[in-house]
Amino acid sequence: MTEIRLLVEGGKAKPDASSAPKLSALKLDVNAVFKEINEKTKEFAGMQVPVIIEVDDETKEFKIKVGTPPVSSLVKKELGLEKAKISEEDQKKGITTIADIKMEQVVKIARMKEADLKGKDFKAKVKQVVGTIQSMQGISIEGKSPKEVIKEIDEGKWDEVIYKAS
Repeated sequence: MTEIRLLVEGGKAKPDASSAPKLSALKLDVNAVFKEINEKTKEFAGMQVPVIIEVDDETKEFKIKVGTPPVSSLVKKELGLEKAKISEEDQKKGITTIADIKMEQVVKIARMKEADLKGKDFKAKVKQVVGTIQSMQGISIEGKSPKEVIKEIDEGKWDEVIYKAS
């Protein structure tokens, strides 16, 4: 079994000088491999996505395993932001929030990253996503600070939203 690891743009991966020779050397149809990668990564359009191509050396069959982008990238995508940072100019104007994310979006991100998050249960994984949002500058959740939302999660105020689609 041979593994090839790539970092590709979701839905727009194409062979390059490092990937094409490796795939060709394994006698794989390079276009077919990238067609499948793009199909499997299209939901991450505009983001860098880790991909592992597992190749059976004997049969030449391959499997594509798609990772997920970092939580911060998923948050920025949900909010339509290029970067999550308050400019000095905005800070001087007293602006402390550049975006507000809905709790449903936070839960959606936690579902996307569920396999990668280390929480003991889904609620703990949602709190990890909130913690990442807290570390990003200028993003509130439902108009509140992430710190406040973590407290509310602990109190059970968001249980209905968190467990709604489980």
